[in-house]
Amino acid sequence: MNAFITGAASGIGRATAEALINRGWSVALADLFTDDLEAIRAQAPERVYIYKLDVTDADAFEHSVSDFAAKHHGQLRLLFNCAGILEVNRFTDISRERHQQILDINIKGVINGCQAAYPYLKAAPEGQVINMSSASATYGIPEFAVYSASKFAVQGLTEALNLEWRKDGIHVGDVMPPFVKTPMLTSQKHGAHIIDALGVNLTAEDVAEAVLKQLSRKLTHRTVSLQFTLLYLLGQISPRPVTGWLIRLLSRS
Repeated sequence: MNAFITGAASGIGRATAEALINRGWSVALADLFTDDLEAIRAQAPERVYIYKLDVTDADAFEHSVSDFAAKHHGQLRLLFNCAGILEVNRFTDISRERHQQILDINIKGVINGCQAAYPYLKAAPEGQVINMSSASATYGIPEFAVYSASKFAVQGLTEALNLEWRKDGIHVGDVMPPFVKTPMLTSQKHGAHIIDALGVNLTAEDVAEAVLKQLSRKLTHRTVSLQFTLLYLLGQISPRPVTGWLIRLLSRS
């Protein structure tokens, strides 16, 4: 079993990488910050490979995935598109450049990964893509506007590719957690009322556990935590204005 993981240096990517390594997988750790990956490789140097990767660089992504797959008979069992960035603030208080960066990494990075990995996923028995989505893909979240939009895009791409690639034996799904205690969230300079209302109750290890469940019990969208699962199911059966009302209630000052 082999997996290519982006955003592997910290947070959910790192927790998932360590969980798979502990289960005997061969794992590619891809990130811009490769110094932070050496400690993970030390756990199983014969099964862990490090790639310095900017996910917005399609050529670099293709080269990295191709190199890793070549070490495994041209096959890739799992692509975990985990790399992503976030900025919590009012839409108008975030720069145009930062908005574009969020879109480039969170959307283009996922597209690049899927394109690069496709032939090797197709060659593998039970090839699988897991995209990192979010609870904010359920309804647009104030102070998360562009991040939320990027996760809507990931959700749509996941659904479309899961239908397109079914004939190739590839399953595409995503994982949708609410707020997770990771450096991406804890490093934010600004808060949001909805974070205060819902709290930060998940760890990176909790989400990694959901990824492991997704490997054997494949869903198109896998929600994480009972609290969000109930909110998600409510959103599926309720008129959309009801969901909007609930988000406004949770987001108000």
